[in-house]
Amino acid sequence: MTRMDQHPHQPPGPRRPDDSVQPSQGHRHRHGHAQGQSSAQARAQAQAHGHDTGHGHGHSHSHGPAAPVSRHLRKVIAAILVPFTAAVLVGLVVLWPGGAPSHKHSGVGFDRQTQQATVTRVVEVSCASVNASGGAPAGDGAGDASTGQKPGGTCKKATVRVDTGKDKGRTFTEIVQPDQPRQLHQGEQVVAAYEPTAPKDLQYSVTDVNREFPMTLLAGIFALAVVVVGRIRGVMALVALAVSFLVLNQFILPAILQGSNPLLVAVIGSSAIMLIALYMCHGLSARTSVAVLGTLISLTLIGLLGSVFIGWAALTGNTDDSTGLIHGLYPKIDMSGLLLAGVIIGSLGVLDDVTVTQTSAVWELHEANPSMGPRGLYRAAIRIGRDHIASVVNTLVLAYAGAALPLLLLFSIAQSSVGAVADSELVAEEIVRTLVGSIGLVASVPVTTALAALVVAADRGAPEAETSTGGHSLPTRGGRGRRRKR
Repeated sequence: MTRMDQHPHQPPGPRRPDDSVQPSQGHRHRHGHAQGQSSAQARAQAQAHGHDTGHGHGHSHSHGPAAPVSRHLRKVIAAILVPFTAAVLVGLVVLWPGGAPSHKHSGVGFDRQTQQATVTRVVEVSCASVNASGGAPAGDGAGDASTGQKPGGTCKKATVRVDTGKDKGRTFTEIVQPDQPRQLHQGEQVVAAYEPTAPKDLQYSVTDVNREFPMTLLAGIFALAVVVVGRIRGVMALVALAVSFLVLNQFILPAILQGSNPLLVAVIGSSAIMLIALYMCHGLSARTSVAVLGTLISLTLIGLLGSVFIGWAALTGNTDDSTGLIHGLYPKIDMSGLLLAGVIIGSLGVLDDVTVTQTSAVWELHEANPSMGPRGLYRAAIRIGRDHIASVVNTLVLAYAGAALPLLLLFSIAQSSVGAVADSELVAEEIVRTLVGSIGLVASVPVTTALAALVVAADRGAPEAETSTGGHSLPTRGGRGRRRKR
């Protein structure tokens, strides 16, 4: 590779800080220093212009953000994003629910009172002696009449102690039949469902296993891996993740339960998550702002397509036990709007990845060759985007297929045709969700790439734009063409 930090007529060897430098890529830089300037000052000025300062390897180091765009373009971007951010804040204030509405527990599914409990003793007994075919308490972990189990065989009789709530220390008996998928073991931590209106000896039943420790351990391993590999960016990503869950649990879900329009709540909540996560993880810069604009345009497209096709396909959003329970408890909730809100929120995470990647690709291509115009930048970056599109679309389809695998198995067992399966509302919802989200993701690549190319290329004539940390421009390339540190 040709040395760009050495005059063509100068023999190899170290140079003084005030030696002239051959300009590259068609850009001209002023050389030389004021009379009487110290070597340290000269070296600092040379570094500010991206030149070698006398070191043999001659590459510059910078821990700041990427070279900024001009002040004029920053004002244009701010003129778009500031009103949008203000509108999101107003929406959060107006629609803030102040907590989920209270209701009387129905005792069905997740809508029941639960307490933590411990299995203190497990003994084997004859199923006939405990009337396991019809006399056991109902529950997810208990034997009941619905299994059709005939008396006979060996069952397990577990003694369970309640560890929380007003009945702490109370014990109850749980019968587990041999064909139950979940078997209880002594010392195991479980979740007990409580039904106050039932007879006293049937008020408690085991409904699930307490998975708090393994889930917490897995979350800790995940956080450690993110911090070790991502360092400060990893820490900020975890903070942004926590904020996203906070917005979801404190705003989106309670506001929908309060009766607010699910689509409006999802748009405002998703926008807040997008602004917080992107700027927190990637910094307050023009690069991030372009990614935000690309994400916003793509989310708008997803919302429009989702609204049209959910209505056109007559999807109600009420297709399983969970949605049926929600509709029964809160009949005023627009279930089709809830479906559309889920499409928007589900697409947001992958959209962030695509838009940030494409914006970074354009910025890096511009740093590698500052003479490239918007068309050249777009063509180079879109080739990266096409690879990204192929992998992301496949990821979405497989993710939804994996989540619906038990349902697909049921259709396979019934030997239903592909057309009949796709026409059922339960599967049609997933198809619309997948295709609408994928269209938005595909569209985000050219949209974001074009925006980034226009913004970066428009600054080719402003190499000395001010940075957020001083009045000098950051170097685009080092002496040997190496990338600067970020």
